[in-house]
Amino acid sequence: EESKIEEEEEEEEEEEMELDENKENDLKELSKLQDSLLEKATGFEENKGWLTAKDKPEEDDDEDLGIVGDDFGDGKDDFGGTDEESVDEEKEAAADEAERQASAKQVQTFILPTAEELEEEEKNVVAPAERNERIRAIIATLADFKTLREEGRPRKDYRSLLLSDLCAYYEYNEFLMGHLMELMPYGELLDMLDAQESKRPVTIRANTLKTRRRDLAQTLINRGVNLDPIGKWSKVGLVVYNTSVPLGATPEYLAGQYMLQGASSFVPVMALAPKPGERVLDMCAAPGGKSAYLAALMKNTGMLMSNDASKERTKALTANLHRLGVHNAVVSNYDGMAFPKVMGNFDRVLLDAPCSGTGVVSKDQTVKHSKDESEILKIAEVQKKLLLAAIDSCDSSSKTGGYIVYSTCSVLVQENEWVVDYALKKRDVKLVHLGVDIGKNGFTRINKYRFDSSMSQTKRYYPHTHNMDGFFVAKIQKLSSRIKMPKEEQVFETGSDGEEDEPAAEEENNLSDDAEETEESVEEAPAKESDNPEMGSNSETDRTNNIEPTSDITSDKKLKLKSKSKKKKIKLKKNAVESPADG
Repeated sequence: EESKIEEEEEEEEEEEMELDENKENDLKELSKLQDSLLEKATGFEENKGWLTAKDKPEEDDDEDLGIVGDDFGDGKDDFGGTDEESVDEEKEAAADEAERQASAKQVQTFILPTAEELEEEEKNVVAPAERNERIRAIIATLADFKTLREEGRPRKDYRSLLLSDLCAYYEYNEFLMGHLMELMPYGELLDMLDAQESKRPVTIRANTLKTRRRDLAQTLINRGVNLDPIGKWSKVGLVVYNTSVPLGATPEYLAGQYMLQGASSFVPVMALAPKPGERVLDMCAAPGGKSAYLAALMKNTGMLMSNDASKERTKALTANLHRLGVHNAVVSNYDGMAFPKVMGNFDRVLLDAPCSGTGVVSKDQTVKHSKDESEILKIAEVQKKLLLAAIDSCDSSSKTGGYIVYSTCSVLVQENEWVVDYALKKRDVKLVHLGVDIGKNGFTRINKYRFDSSMSQTKRYYPHTHNMDGFFVAKIQKLSSRIKMPKEEQVFETGSDGEEDEPAAEEENNLSDDAEETEESVEEAPAKESDNPEMGSNSETDRTNNIEPTSDITSDKKLKLKSKSKKKKIKLKKNAVESPADG
């Protein structure tokens, strides 16, 4: 260690010596530049005290007026100024020119470190300040790449170094940081990463079932709580700056007058906007903050189904609903994907889906290095099934509703726009405006992903712009109970009563039982859903596993479909729907 310290001190001394030498060279160049400018400006010979000038005019008109010119050596020039003033002006001009040249030298081409230097960095610990300085230098280079880049080095080399430096400085893994770099410009990305390092302000929601926000704020201020309204966009939110009493143990909290709740979780409930007397489903309700807000907007009327798949979490859900004075809620413990079989025909459905938590890194720092691609894809698949189940649980013929709100506490595209776009292709739904003023529009295109043009109706929230946890919210309107089919399958015909013809013997052997059941559910689901909500829609697993997308149909089968006559079209339709075993 002592040898390393000595080596570092020697390197610092060498760097200081190099800096001193550079300063001396700059001063020499500056003095030469000043001398040359002075010679050009004054026009005198090397002997400055000599009276004769280079460009002396033959006649001096000022002599007739009694004004003595500079050519006579008395310090007066032909314009009334002194020789000393002109020299001072030239010195200032020379100093400005030297400063400009020095600043130009500072904005130099950023030279990427060599492979040997990078290997040396891996062995030795790089100071955080030095790495942060290099991060900002790379971002500046990428902003003006043509001017500042190293000759012959592509942009991907700079991005690769930036990725590794960001991962080392902020302690993210490369997968997650790579996806975050795609979301926004690099300068804004640094602001978001810095904001994720600090916790968001504590926010509470006034429970309008028991009190008003103004009265609650006055009571808490008297107890020593420093707070303010959360903003114009919320009528029930309060942000707490500091407090002399624990917010989770005040008499007002125990009496259910407020709920400790993040500001970003207000938005999904505000977007759903339930009305009194409606049937509302909160598919993933625990620990109960959103359910209680829904009940407050419904004024404790109608019916609120608060469901959660975890039986352990339903205990906290039940306790919070009791404390907050909610009387119109029913707590259930079902898997959300199977909920359409349990109950349907809800006017509105709220799905705050389980996610990776990449928007709440400030609460859980382990997210930085614990998420990988396989886990994100698994979560996205669950979210797709939950969203389709939420849509199937909603009643499209509702006079006041027919809306579904999908939200996550993630900022990744794979869990947000990707999932919503999948639902738009599978169900007869459309995106509508949230009705909330704040938030950035969702992506309609980003890198290799292209989404529906209406995706701009969704909203994104970031910690560095809205000072709240990262969040995504989309509001969907269900138009009908029709299940969308791939284009190739829509050309097939069925009988007038919706029943299919009996398949030929050789083709019947190629069909799996799952495929036959799927076809029956596709044809009969719209009619049954309106008549019997319990049997009106199948489980999401059956839909996603058995109805394969168009890309899974082989080219041979496509040719076979075109070659058959109209009488056998229904048979070919069953062949087109492959079982998972057929692949």
